[in-house]
Amino acid sequence: MSERKKIFEVDNLSCANCAQKIEDKIKQQIKVDHVHVNFVTKQIQVEYSNSINTQDLFVQIKKVVEEVEGSTAVCELVSKKQDQSSKYAVIGLDCANCATKIEQTLNNTDGIKKANLDFVSKTLSYTLKENQNKIKMHDKIAKLVDDIEPGVRLKLIDHTNEAVEEQGLKISQHIPLILGALIFISILFVDKTSVLYIPMFIISYLLIGGEIVFRAIKNLFRGKVFDENFLMTVATIGAFGIEEYPEAVAVMLFYQVGELFQGMAVNRSRRNIKKLMSIKPDVANLKTDTGLRNVPVEYVEIDSIVVVKPGEKVPLDGVIIEGESTLDTKALTGESLPVEVSTDEEVLSGTINLTGLITVRVTKTSEESTVSKVLELVQNASSKKAQTENFITKFARVYTPIVTISALLLALIPPLLVEGQSYSDWLSRAFVFLVISCPCALVVSIPLGFFGGIGSASKHGILVKGGNYLEALNNIKIAVFDKTGTLTKGEFAVKQVQPTSQSFTELQILEIAAHVESFSNHPIARSVLNAYENEINEQAIEEVEEISGHGLKAIYKDNQIVIGNARLMNRESIDIQVVEEVGSILYIAVNGEYIGYILVQDEIKNDSKHAIKQLKALGVNKTVMLTGDKRNVAELVGTELGIDEVYAELLPNDKLDQVEKLLKEKQKGNLFFVGDGINDTPVLARADIGIAMGGLGADAAIDVADVVIMTDEPSKIATGIKVAKKTRRIVWQNIVLALGVKLFVLALGALGEAGMWEAVFADVGVSVIAVLNAMRILRYRAR
Repeated sequence: MSERKKIFEVDNLSCANCAQKIEDKIKQQIKVDHVHVNFVTKQIQVEYSNSINTQDLFVQIKKVVEEVEGSTAVCELVSKKQDQSSKYAVIGLDCANCATKIEQTLNNTDGIKKANLDFVSKTLSYTLKENQNKIKMHDKIAKLVDDIEPGVRLKLIDHTNEAVEEQGLKISQHIPLILGALIFISILFVDKTSVLYIPMFIISYLLIGGEIVFRAIKNLFRGKVFDENFLMTVATIGAFGIEEYPEAVAVMLFYQVGELFQGMAVNRSRRNIKKLMSIKPDVANLKTDTGLRNVPVEYVEIDSIVVVKPGEKVPLDGVIIEGESTLDTKALTGESLPVEVSTDEEVLSGTINLTGLITVRVTKTSEESTVSKVLELVQNASSKKAQTENFITKFARVYTPIVTISALLLALIPPLLVEGQSYSDWLSRAFVFLVISCPCALVVSIPLGFFGGIGSASKHGILVKGGNYLEALNNIKIAVFDKTGTLTKGEFAVKQVQPTSQSFTELQILEIAAHVESFSNHPIARSVLNAYENEINEQAIEEVEEISGHGLKAIYKDNQIVIGNARLMNRESIDIQVVEEVGSILYIAVNGEYIGYILVQDEIKNDSKHAIKQLKALGVNKTVMLTGDKRNVAELVGTELGIDEVYAELLPNDKLDQVEKLLKEKQKGNLFFVGDGINDTPVLARADIGIAMGGLGADAAIDVADVVIMTDEPSKIATGIKVAKKTRRIVWQNIVLALGVKLFVLALGALGEAGMWEAVFADVGVSVIAVLNAMRILRYRAR
């Protein structure tokens, strides 16, 4: 039975815990083969058999979402199918009524599923029905628009240039919280005997925590009794019940501020993912009978002919039918050197055309292109990552019901069983019990401990994107590295200048090469100039000719110079002895005579070898290198650094396959992957921990990674592990402290030996001690 996949969107998904609950309920209630709810992207990814009706599946999923989040929280749940959608700027439209006519006409046009024309923003978006020819339909739509409003034209919106939606802090959305906090502060200056004292606390509490209380009550009617909202509501109302008003408002204020910062962090992650999606080329220069047309890549079909100009990204996978050029493939394959391509050679979408004009016959549609596959791998890989649940959520599932029921029993049972006992006395004990039981010390100190660890790591030049990743660094067993830009600098340097003629010295060969290469922007040319270090006499150079994919020819000091690869030497009928060295070889000839060569290599980072040694000393069992570079280059680097296993000439999906095998192989512990390019993003997302080199790394890799090394030093990974271990020790100290004191005072409270002062100490006092302990990590200096 064949499988189908569907992606649904959920708007206003309020919390990561709710996302996990939705995923669990779908698994329990709906017969699907696989489901993953991604809180960051607000997507539900489902795999199911053909026997399930898509509409029925939609209805069932929507029902589950509403059960967990409530009907008001779900704006819309829609199938993600954007390959038939287009968005255009409407140029020259000045009539609102005409805009309405255009929209109505398009919505009544055969082949169009839905059209919307926003007159204010002057944008037209439409979705076609299935099996429609996109180019023909666009021409038809353009004609209809021109018929209704002559002179109005459509211009494709290039999504790579669209501004990323800002979802930062909006003060207007948090006015109740701000007012509540201001009132709470002002109460400090109000006399306790004033008639305004208690009403001000109540108003402040409702402004700050009214939403949580309402949510807790609503969840009660839906059968969700013991959740975070219930815990906060019961604990704070309990504090009100025993007249500890500041305690009630302060706890709620802290909780709301924490939620606010979490929301800001999530919105930042969403923006990062949107930026990642912009790496895909959106338009192509399609060759037609009437000339070149700039069209969306989704419109281009297999066997179409597209033209790629210098500086442009290759829009779709294909084969060159005309032209020669040099491609920057680092983003997709990790190949450090630009690749020379010519007729009949394959090119991949997403690579950058550096030099010549090439004409390409398309072999894959947009949906099947390499760059689309990379983005798809990122999404699918992230769905396989193990979900790390928040410790407090796990703890509250057991702790909250126990202490709440215990408090209720404490208020009811003793007066019933023991003669002469007062209900009011035991009710007071129950409220004290509830205040003590509020896990404020854990709520404050555990996140603060990880936050302090994250802050300490940042002082060492390590950006950790969450406490769960910091915690996971404690148990690394397999370390996997990309090569270019991670263990090596990703920059080229002249390693050897070798004369083959007694008439020329090393310096003379370098001088000739530098002068000719000064007219090229190629990375290898820049490395030769850097090695020469002297000024270039441009007056001495004439008739410079760049031969795409081969090298350069020029006149230097009245001598004919040829410098380039072996193919150029063969083309110019110059006899050479091919050099079998790892790296790029520049052969140099003067007046038809081969005089020597220059060897250029990617440099290994200064601390890469030390980094591997440190990791092994910290308990890493295996080190692995995965690269798209050539095998001989990779093995040379691996041997020099002492890496256990080396895999070379890999595409992004090959890297992902290797990581999948390593993940299955490991018996315990975690696997991290370190990379810096767009081609590394699927593996960064799939690994237990993805680590990106931030100084030189691609934005996409930095966005997807869980940890970013801002200084580009591999040795910082070991530093991060040391910080993580120190953080874990402090966090567990706080857990033992908080729970130990609370359990002791809870017992005293139940016996009537602990009053409100002891309850406040067990709650606020322990919190302060735990916070001070957590702050120690900020002063930690890893050695």
